Formats: sequence, C-alpha cells, structure tokens
Amino acid sequence: MSNASPARPKKFTVPRFIAAKQKQQKITMLTAYDYLSAKILDEAGLDCLLVGDTLGMVVQGKSTTLPVTVEQMIYHGEMVVRAVQRAMVIVDMPFMSFHVSPAQALENAGRILKETGADAVKLEGGVNQAKTIEAIAAADIPVMAHLGLKPQSVRALGGMGKIQRDEDQLIADALAAERAGAFGILLEMITAPIAKRITETVTVPTIGIGSGAGCDGQVLVTPDMLGMNAEFHPRFLKKYADLATDITTAVQAYASEVREGTFPDESHSHT
Repeated sequence: MSNASPARPKKFTVPRFIAAKQKQQKITMLTAYDYLSAKILDEAGLDCLLVGDTLGMVVQGKSTTLPVTVEQMIYHGEMVVRAVQRAMVIVDMPFMSFHVSPAQALENAGRILKETGADAVKLEGGVNQAKTIEAIAAADIPVMAHLGLKPQSVRALGGMGKIQRDEDQLIADALAAERAGAFGILLEMITAPIAKRITETVTVPTIGIGSGAGCDGQVLVTPDMLGMNAEFHPRFLKKYADLATDITTAVQAYASEVREGTFPDESHSHT
C-alpha cells in the first residue's frame, strides 16, 4: 500500500489567469472572508477567491464598504490564504489605502501581500488611478483594476446599484488600467454591450459582476449566491442555494429537540 500523499492541485497563478483569456477559458471567482468557507470554495475547484471589502457589509453588517481598514483586510486575507491550495487569492485595497499617493498605495499593497501571502491586490479606479496602478505593478505586485460601479465612490454616486453607461469613460479607464500594468479588470454594473466591448478591446481578462456574459469570467459575493440574505434580490444575482431557509430550519429543529429533552440522546452521549 502506498503512503504517498495526494498530489497538490496545480496553483492558479497570475500567468494562468492571463492565459485563460488567450485560451478562451472562462474564469471562476467568488468572494471569501474566512478559513472554513475558503477551504470549501477552493476544494470545489474555483480559479480565484476575492477577499473583498464587501466584508464590511456581508460580515460586519455595515451599510457601505467605506469603514473597512487595511488591518481588517489583512486579518481576513490571511485566513483565506491559509485555507487554499489551488485558487489565486486577491485582496481588496480598502477606502483611503491608496488614494493619498502612489507611495502610500505601494506601501499598503506590499503590506497586504507580505502579511497575508495573497497573490494579488485589487483597487478601484482607471484613469484617475493609473499612476498608482503603475507604481504597484512596477514593484512586481500583481494588481487588478475595478471599474464601473465603484462601491468606495458610493457617496459621489449617490447610492449603490447605479448602472454605468458612460462608454467613452469606461473604455478610457480600461485602457488606462491595462497600460499602467493591471493584469485584470473587474467590471461592475456595466451594461452588457459596453462590458463586451471592453473585454474585446483590452488584452487582459475581465471579470464581470452585473455586467453580462461577455466578460472573460464572473464573480459573485458568496453569501449572496448561497441565498444567505433573503432580502437581497438584485437583477444580476442568481441564487444557487437557499441557505437562509436551510439554516433556519436546522436551528429551529435543534432548539426544539433541546427544549423537548430529545437531544442529546444516548447515541450522542458518552458512557
């Protein structure tokens, strides 16, 4: 009998991410915020896990992503990285961690990679953040750009969920991010025809959320696609499970058995 351990899955790296577009292979991505869920998602075979600053909303229960700090992103990012074997892990740079100067952004990006072990960082912006993207990429830190609806700009936009339709600006942002050295571009809440045109215009992969099927890959917020928030029903979201109902049913069954004295029974007790 062989005692050899199972072969470690081949790591999904930045070069593999870029090559996927050239091979016309769709890229799969979901968000992750903790060790256990990241382990499950990685073992399910996803290409990429995004430690998103959406944790401010789906983990902390806040109304926006603005309060999230670098320290919190590192805390959650390190847990996710420790859980994965195959997936590429990307960590968001939170609000005001890259806005002051390219030097500030480079310092925070380097800190995130050093303290989490992640593969890349992501930041919101195109033309307005081109110098910042360039500075990070020049230090050999892989950086993804985030265009369209930018949650960190919620105050300027006047709210979340605004569909982005300024085609000229979006194309300019995408080209600026690519020229600056971004290895990929996340497109959020952009009309499908514009997102498709961006995808056909740039040579780096695009990842869509609420931006149609023309992107090179897709991302969703994991608790949303698992149906953990029964009140959240945006048009772009497909719920692949109804965990809110399943969890409620399980918890109610447990509570009922405890109250009735049927749990724990003999099979769940030490003798």
